[in-house]
This record gives sequence, C-alpha cells and structure tokens, in this order.
Amino acid sequence: MGATDGAVWGRTEQQDFRSRVRGTLLGGALGDTLGAPVDGLDLDAIREAHGAEGVVDLAPAYGRRGAVSHLTQLTLFTVDGLIRAQVRRDTGAWHPPTDLHRAYLRWAATQRDWGPDERRAEDGWLAREEWLYARRGPTRPLLLGLGDEAMGTLDAPKNPGEAGPEVVARSAPFGLLVGWEPQLVIQLAVECAAQTHGHPVAYLSAGAYAVIVHALARGDSLDGAVQRALALLGARPGHQPVSDALQHALGAVRQGIPTPDRVAELAGAGTAETVLAAAVYCSLVAEEVRHGLRLAVNQVGPSAATAALTGGLLGALHGETALPPAWLAELEGRPTLLELADDFAMEMTQGPALHGPAGSAPGWLARYPRGG
Repeated sequence: MGATDGAVWGRTEQQDFRSRVRGTLLGGALGDTLGAPVDGLDLDAIREAHGAEGVVDLAPAYGRRGAVSHLTQLTLFTVDGLIRAQVRRDTGAWHPPTDLHRAYLRWAATQRDWGPDERRAEDGWLAREEWLYARRGPTRPLLLGLGDEAMGTLDAPKNPGEAGPEVVARSAPFGLLVGWEPQLVIQLAVECAAQTHGHPVAYLSAGAYAVIVHALARGDSLDGAVQRALALLGARPGHQPVSDALQHALGAVRQGIPTPDRVAELAGAGTAETVLAAAVYCSLVAEEVRHGLRLAVNQVGPSAATAALTGGLLGALHGETALPPAWLAELEGRPTLLELADDFAMEMTQGPALHGPAGSAPGWLARYPRGG
C-alpha cells in the first residue's frame, strides 16, 4: 500500500510527515480544549461568560485550563489501534477494524475503572496512562456502542440512529495513513465509525474527514482535499447529505467576512455532516490557526467538536510549527500526544525495521503488543 509497505523515506520527508502527524493530533486537542468550557452554550451565554469577543484564550474546563474531553481521548486510542494493526500484519492475522475496536474497548475501560492498576501487559502503554482515566463528557452512543464485546459493522452497525459529530472527531488519524490509497482510508474510517454511530451521515462524515486529512498530509491544498473527498463520497449510498454540507461550506467561503452566524448556520443541528462542514469552512477562511479555532468555538453549535475538527485540519495542513506555543504549553496530556504522534510516524516510516521478518525491536512490541 505504498509508503507504509517499505518505500524509502528521505530525512526531509520523514520530518515533514512527523510535523503533520504532530500538527493533526495537537491541533485537534487544542480545538477540543478551547471549545470544552463552552460546549453546548449559545453565543450570548459564551459572550456573557467570556466577554464581547467570546472565547479568545484557554479557559478552565473539568477543573483546569487546557483540559481535553473524550474527543481527544478517543483520538489517542485510534492512533494506538492503528499502530497495533500495523504491528499485527506480520502475524498474518490482519483486520484493522478489529484492532481499532479493541483499542476503543480499552478506552471504554478507562471510563469504568479507577485507574490503570489492573491493566494487562497486552493492553500496551497507552492504557496505563493515568491521566486518561477521567470521564470527560463521553456521549451515550459511545458508551452504549462500546458497552459490550460485540463489534458494530456496516451490515450491523451499533446505534443505527445516531449521527453525532463525536465519531468524526476521532477519525483524523485514519487520514495519516499516507501510504494507503484514499479508497482504503475512507473504507476503514467508515467501518470503524459504525462501531458506535450507525447512521450513514455519521460514518460517511467520518470517512470524508479522514480522506480530507489524508490529502492534506500528502501535501494537497484544503480546497483540493475537499474535492477529493466529494469525489470518493459520490460512489457511496447515503452520501448526499454529507456531500451537500461540504458543498455548502465551499460556497460559504465566497460570501464575505466570516461571522459567528455563518459558522452557526453551517453547523446547523450539530450532526456529524453539519459540524464537519462548519469545520471545513473555519479552516478555509482561517487567517492562522488561532483565528480558525476561535471562529469554530464562538458559535451556537457543538464548540468542542467543531474546533477539534478544525484544529485537525489546520494541523495537517500546516504542521506542528503553526500551532500557538502558549496554548500547547498548557495542553493536558501533551507529552502523551507527542509520544504517540512520534511512535505513529516511526511505525509508518520504519515499521519493517521495528517488527519485520528480518528482526524486531522487543521494546516496540512491549509498547504495542501483538495480542490484546
């Protein structure tokens, strides 16, 4: 499947890719933490609490500044699952949706357990990170979808009526599989989304977001990335609401100076496809990352999800160095995010050397066990 299957990466390409991986994960987390304190508030309430300009800086949520929600927690476990899937390829038992499902079940355990004391060795290092054992507003579809061992599939999805945007927010890492063909990226994102959100607009929005990130991580423009997603969506049943929402976002860019009303109008009812459209719009009109994230947060829709999606897009587009350092300094879990991002980049560029037939790195297999 291209670069993940042994193509030679030069040093410059490796550094660029690592910067985009870091940018995607850190950018998404920054959007999440900026939006978390005002998630679900209307614009009047946001301005009453934070001043006439609304949220312009990090504010306390969950008892501290820089706190992330379940959106970032699940994104981390998506990355963990993808690394584990790549590691398991050598065994011949390769089915990435199953590896992602196991990773999401490990996240679900963090929402039930007091801490990582009882974690098995085969759960890997991420499941032993104590700070992740905090309930940060997980939605009912997530807890229900991952409440038992049964895995939802496209033929038998979990929660077939659920269309919430939280499933899109965890899907950015699929787009970082830059050695995969876009058709495979969208398929994997769609299949994994159906494990908790079975409505077509939810899983197709997750697939569209992953493909947009994928094009950005390969160096495409944002407008070009959205066009690629539209082309791939067009072949899939039930795509019309998602395609229409993305076209609406592209059209809104030409309507003048961005306003909270325009973002809110795109975000609509706060379902997966409308929040995706609002995030695409905020990213397209952003003068820089802070501007795009503030636009995404200061509106009546789901602030954390809209900003998390926006941050993921801008991070994939511009890389880590475009992110505001002052916000990164306060971001909860930043060392974990960086460690996981760098492990992902290493797996994607040097995987065969870490666990290929010619030899393996025992430390790597301890971090990302083949079992579990």
